[in-house]
Amino acid sequence: MRRTPMLPDETTPNEVTALTGQPVTRMTRDGVDYVILGTAHVSRASVEAVNALLDTEHFDAVAVELCASRAHGIRDPEAFKQMDLFQVIRQGKAGMVAASLVLGSFQKRLAAQYGIEPGAEMKAAMDGADARGIPVWLVDREVGTTLKRAWRSVGFFQRFGLLAGMLGSVFEREDIAEEDIEKLKQSDLLESAFSDFAKGSAPLYRALIAERDEFMAAKLREYGDRMDPAAPSRKVLVVIGAGHLKGMSAELANQHGHPQALSDELAVTPPAAKWPKFLAVGIVLAIFAVIGFAFYRNPSLGKEALLNWVLLTGGLSALGALIAGAHPLSIIAAFVAGPVKPFRPGIPSGAVSAMVEAWIRKPRVVDFEQLRDDITHWTGWWKNRVARTLLNFFLVCIGTIAGEYIAGIHIIRSLL
Repeated sequence: MRRTPMLPDETTPNEVTALTGQPVTRMTRDGVDYVILGTAHVSRASVEAVNALLDTEHFDAVAVELCASRAHGIRDPEAFKQMDLFQVIRQGKAGMVAASLVLGSFQKRLAAQYGIEPGAEMKAAMDGADARGIPVWLVDREVGTTLKRAWRSVGFFQRFGLLAGMLGSVFEREDIAEEDIEKLKQSDLLESAFSDFAKGSAPLYRALIAERDEFMAAKLREYGDRMDPAAPSRKVLVVIGAGHLKGMSAELANQHGHPQALSDELAVTPPAAKWPKFLAVGIVLAIFAVIGFAFYRNPSLGKEALLNWVLLTGGLSALGALIAGAHPLSIIAAFVAGPVKPFRPGIPSGAVSAMVEAWIRKPRVVDFEQLRDDITHWTGWWKNRVARTLLNFFLVCIGTIAGEYIAGIHIIRSLL
């Protein structure tokens, strides 16, 4: 197995010009030659480097740092217009869609400020492969799986930090500094979005970066094993972010074990921790036990405790919908859903209100067309019907949780 950096005398004059300053590693694993180009997701030079390699060398396949969903989004930027918002909420995917939109708004800010479209080098690689009639290998892990593994790898309080960081990126209006752009050129987009936390959290860094290095190396080996060993050549261009070049190359050189078994293991979403759910159920049961005790002591005291529960959980749920600019019927739905949430396990109160919102204020074609542009500014989350429905979901859920705790404290204190 060999692994050496590209030398100037290995290139044509055109390549030398296009690849100046671009990290390229050449290595062989299991009889397959890999030319690994480390790109900057926000650099035109990376697009030129991809095209230069495709124009001056023969490849039998092109591998890109994309999963199926991200590749589909790059190939067809308008695909999200086909999204069924009602089904997204009903199937519990509102959080993932919102997270993807927040990351997308960060990309849009880059595009607007510097005239750079993130992922352009990946599109160039796929288009170049299509034009030459060679297969495209999608070697990255599904972004939804990565986000879920990252979310579940950190503790309870770190999750609030992640949410705050994502929300901060929505409300941040300052231009992205040149030095931050340079950092983006040497790091991964997901890592950059959570940079403050990834640096200080080993589990988060592993989920966002190290695991994907392992996954991509395993997928390259898996695809490589399927190539015809009798073919005249087995040469693959690998286009990945510069932040993955060192780690993924080392994994490809030294990784052992069956590649598909490794990738399958890393593609599994770990189960959510059970203790937060048990804790929440326990608190609610304790509150209802206290309400029952209040009825036992004095029926009027029990009625007052029950009324406090309804008003506080329902009221704060409705307040969340109101802040989101929801339709009056959506606000009423939030008020009704909040107090009975403990009796509907698995159905968030925000989902009930958001589905009513999506049903009454059906998103228009223009809402989908302008979604990516609208969410680059915080006011767009209220202006756009799609974004506002997702916002309604989250704010109602937050209001319900706050109402449960406040109501519990108030009821217990009233009995002391």
